[in-house]
Amino acid sequence: MQVDRGTYADARTPWDDLEWRASAFAWVEAQMAALGWQERGPRWVRVRPWSVIVRFEVGWRLWFKANPPASRFEAGLTEALAGWAPGHVLTPYAVDSTRGWSLLPDGGSILRQYPGDERAWEQVVSQYAELQRTLVPHADELVAIGVPDARLAILPTIFDKTVAANQSLQPADRKVLDELRPRLLDWCDELAAIGITDSLDHADLHDGQIFAPVDGRFTFFDWGDAAVSHPFCSLLVTARHAAGSYGDGIIPRLRDAYLEPWTADGHTLPELRRAASLAWRLGSIGRAVSWGRLFPDAFDGPLLDGDQAEWLLKLAEQPPI
Repeated sequence: MQVDRGTYADARTPWDDLEWRASAFAWVEAQMAALGWQERGPRWVRVRPWSVIVRFEVGWRLWFKANPPASRFEAGLTEALAGWAPGHVLTPYAVDSTRGWSLLPDGGSILRQYPGDERAWEQVVSQYAELQRTLVPHADELVAIGVPDARLAILPTIFDKTVAANQSLQPADRKVLDELRPRLLDWCDELAAIGITDSLDHADLHDGQIFAPVDGRFTFFDWGDAAVSHPFCSLLVTARHAAGSYGDGIIPRLRDAYLEPWTADGHTLPELRRAASLAWRLGSIGRAVSWGRLFPDAFDGPLLDGDQAEWLLKLAEQPPI
């Protein structure tokens, strides 16, 4: 059985617990038996501080995923999304929401394996916006499932708690963030006044989290960084990744392709562009928070606090989109 630990050879995860491993395998085997499937090939394992993934072969590929406690909600979220937004997401074969386990179908090739057509990104963001619009009525249900609540009204409180807990910020950094806070409050108030309702924010949507299209539709997956927040916060990661491949000139086109579905609610494109510019900054908070969703005791000390601090400081650095 091949085990890929990436650059995190020293990270401690449940994979290192033989009893946990036996329990997880027994669960998967029971699900396969219930579906009438027989294992037919070697297992492959990917271990990271934020997930354990195992590939099973039954004549086709199945994927088991285990989340840490802070992102355990992903199992139940994946199941709920399959009911609310079929065609946009994977439909799991089985989930154990208590343990944060999912058994998922193979989604095919990821978008990253098909570079070259930057227009595909406009289709990606347009379809993703439609998914978010579909989920607006389910915001309270998403929070009840366990998806972190980062709605606009409480985003300043989340910012305060994240800054206070981070051990990598230097005194000069804290001064910058303290001075930024009044502007953050103004951004939140202005964004709220525009009237776009909170929805699901994937918070890490890039070409490694999107399956290549089938029948013209993309499939979005890997929701462990998600939160219920202002939907436009999603633009930060997505646009930055696309710009890394095609240059900053793609960002305005992606922004407008993403915003076009939201005009159906009566909002004008100029006010939506302003909302996108505000959310582009605030999206850094969600990225900072997501660095805390690791397996407990994965490292000795706050090894990834530096990554979190970097995203917090981007609040002061992000230019308008």
